[in-house]
Amino acid sequence: MSLAVVPSCALAGLTIHRIQIEVHVSPGLPAFTIVGLPDTSVRESRERVRAALLSSGYNFPSARITVNLAPAELPKEASHFDLPIALGVLLASGQLETNVFPPSTSSSSTTLTRLLQTAVFLGELSLTGVIMPLAAPLAVAVGLSQAQIPHLIVPQSNAKEMALVSALCVYGASSLQALVQDLLTADLEPTSALPLEINPAKSSELCFSDVQGQQQAKYGLFVAAAGGHNVLMKGPPGVGKSMLAQRFIGLLPPLSREAMLEVAAIWGIAGVAHTGYSLTPPFRAPHHTSSMAALIGGGVKPRPGEISLAHHGVLFLDEVAEFKREVLESLREPLESHCVNIARAYHRVQYPAKFQLLAAMNPCPCGWYGHATQACVCRPEQIRRYAHKLSGPFLDRLDMHILLSTEALSFSAGSDQPSTSKHTINPPGSLEWHSFSLKERVACAQAHQLRRQGCLNAVLAPAQFAEHLHLSTVAQARLEQAANKWSWSRRTVHRIQRVARTLADLAEAPVIQTEHLMQAISYRL
Repeated sequence: MSLAVVPSCALAGLTIHRIQIEVHVSPGLPAFTIVGLPDTSVRESRERVRAALLSSGYNFPSARITVNLAPAELPKEASHFDLPIALGVLLASGQLETNVFPPSTSSSSTTLTRLLQTAVFLGELSLTGVIMPLAAPLAVAVGLSQAQIPHLIVPQSNAKEMALVSALCVYGASSLQALVQDLLTADLEPTSALPLEINPAKSSELCFSDVQGQQQAKYGLFVAAAGGHNVLMKGPPGVGKSMLAQRFIGLLPPLSREAMLEVAAIWGIAGVAHTGYSLTPPFRAPHHTSSMAALIGGGVKPRPGEISLAHHGVLFLDEVAEFKREVLESLREPLESHCVNIARAYHRVQYPAKFQLLAAMNPCPCGWYGHATQACVCRPEQIRRYAHKLSGPFLDRLDMHILLSTEALSFSAGSDQPSTSKHTINPPGSLEWHSFSLKERVACAQAHQLRRQGCLNAVLAPAQFAEHLHLSTVAQARLEQAANKWSWSRRTVHRIQRVARTLADLAEAPVIQTEHLMQAISYRL
């Protein structure tokens, strides 16, 4: 009778759960039992492991074999438990000893004893003993890094990609027989990461200068990019809402290496074909007929939705008033918590969802309400009902409301003249509307915020307000007066303060002045 324990893991979203593969071999009628809530793919490991061991030249014990996947209350769904089960059978049956070789003196080598204490083993076995690729290797690597698990033994075909996560020491193995031989000779060498294939920015050809007029809207989006604020654009058809949203991604600084890998990991879980890595923040624009599961995530085996695919990027909801109300209401919690929890009978998965929301809508069902020349054909009740499709709590989470009108449009060269609308405040006259120039200023503003408070202004916690949101005496009095006049909620007041802080940062002002506050308030009226 003998017992062996081999560490492995299970992936739920980007969260790693440690799994101990306990293999018990004892005398009795030959049997091979797997317990611990295995699904069909795990139960089928019995036949794959049996064939892989025999094909690799090892004996399959003619005894009673019990495999326990601990903890037992966690469902096990992946086929990558084949490799640790096979190693456990070899250890428990005495075909592989942990002390048959001395510890290596080389820092690049390791022993099985140390690996069983610090590493995880992952891999699906073919009937010939070849270790097959993992389904979502980068997601596993990111999850292991976040769980601070330093070493892992994986299929050779995945090792270079998983080694991109710098916090991990990855060992690749091509087959069960090759892995056992490397363990016996202490000849495992860490795999070096493959060169990153960075795709060129797809938004490089889209520039803010393509949009004529609409300086106030462009300046508002520039402020939103600098502080990470959520935006609602409202205006009649054809004024440039979609054009501006498509060019907004060109204002954002490139992703960090960690953020890029995390985005690629989420896309891998979703089954998106891998076409190389990109430093450009993701831009997702789902159709207004999208279901709640498509937007938030879900399914029998929960997959990430559009808000998770937009992690570290932008989610654009065009014609937002046409989305189903329950779909929009489901965005309220992720906008605050920056993650989404999907609960099922046997599953509970958390996906990150730190995205910037851009929404666009018409002012009425026909689209022409308030137009200078085009007559609106909607009844007052229709206009009110259309506006009420967006609930107060949802609107409360949108920091800036930008009004676009046809009054600012012109088809002549050099048409970017200051707006005369009474609802707008004109941007600085020296601002260039080329995306490259704006992107540099956005990057400087964001870097300043990260140095000062460790996050962008849009996600600044109320506990940090006293330290970082300093208002002048006059500005504080104006804010209190406006909050009382319009009966604003505390959330609305906080979001106005955050936008005002971004405006002050762009002006390189240490204290929020009255003009910064009044412009932030103008984005809420």
